Amino acid sequence: GHRWHLPADDDDALAKLDHKRLRYVFREFDKSRPVSELCEEAAGAFDDGELAAPNKNGLYVMGRSMCLELIDPFGDALVLGDANLTFSLQLSEHRRSLHHTGRTVATTFEKLDTLRERYKEIDETIKILAGLGCDVLHNVDCTRLAVDPRFQGMEEKFGAVYYNFPHAGVVPGFFDGHPFVRWRHANLMHLFFRALRAFVKPGGCIKVASNSSATGVRFSDIISGAGNSEYVHAETFPFLEWTLARYGRSYGDRRDQYKRPEDGDVYNAQRANSDMVYCFTYKPSGSPPPPVLISYPPTKDELFTSNEGRAGRLPPGAVQRRKKVDELYDLFLSYVKGIHIG
Repeated sequence: GHRWHLPADDDDALAKLDHKRLRYVFREFDKSRPVSELCEEAAGAFDDGELAAPNKNGLYVMGRSMCLELIDPFGDALVLGDANLTFSLQLSEHRRSLHHTGRTVATTFEKLDTLRERYKEIDETIKILAGLGCDVLHNVDCTRLAVDPRFQGMEEKFGAVYYNFPHAGVVPGFFDGHPFVRWRHANLMHLFFRALRAFVKPGGCIKVASNSSATGVRFSDIISGAGNSEYVHAETFPFLEWTLARYGRSYGDRRDQYKRPEDGDVYNAQRANSDMVYCFTYKPSGSPPPPVLISYPPTKDELFTSNEGRAGRLPPGAVQRRKKVDELYDLFLSYVKGIHIG
């Protein structure tokens, strides 16, 4: 109801439909006829025998189908930003158990040498993935797939795409939500969804896992980034209910050399209960999408005159302060140019 901006009465009517009738309404609704009319018409909808649990509550069944990861068995699947590749391993085993014929492509942002420093088990994980028919690619920037020659020929191949807990990286001296650095996280989502357009099959499913209280990549960045590139929000469900949730989580940075999120109380049960999986369906209209919504970094003068970050703790006229500002500004420019720093 929220997606279609329906009144409360229509929303309540949809919530009472069984799976068969709800699927019918979802398929036929185009705003040309009232929902109440479609609900009555759905009572005579034909059941071809292939729909799972047709007489069960529609919202429950459709929500569970997302959690159970019943994806296109013939389409390829793409995993982005999988630091230690344990999510890709779980997905590949899941697809093997369901006899999927589509391949899985697992990617990491870091280079293999960096992964070997952080994860002593990484070579063995890659070996197992190869045995499951999974292709592994390193040093992949999810915002620049179109200019990555390894993705040539993969246009409209992926029926499912996954990006778990996206993050644009830490800038020393600033917390994730600080306005001087948060633009990077918002840009990450907008550029990610736009880059995917050439590679996802129409009707393909995209899942992004993130904490609902995250201050870096916020849920609003995910929702708006998807909508701006013609991905329709299909469902949001708790991460812990996902059949793929129990993989080996990692920080995705240097901390992984000596600890993992589950080793301490930093990532506690309360925060885990706020993790969500945001699900989208790619529905291109055939017309060019609106321009990507890009945010820009603060100017060098704004950085120099502020008291924020490490530079802000140095004396206003100090040479060291100017040097720190120059370094930070150069870092920001690298992000704008698409040169991402791990």
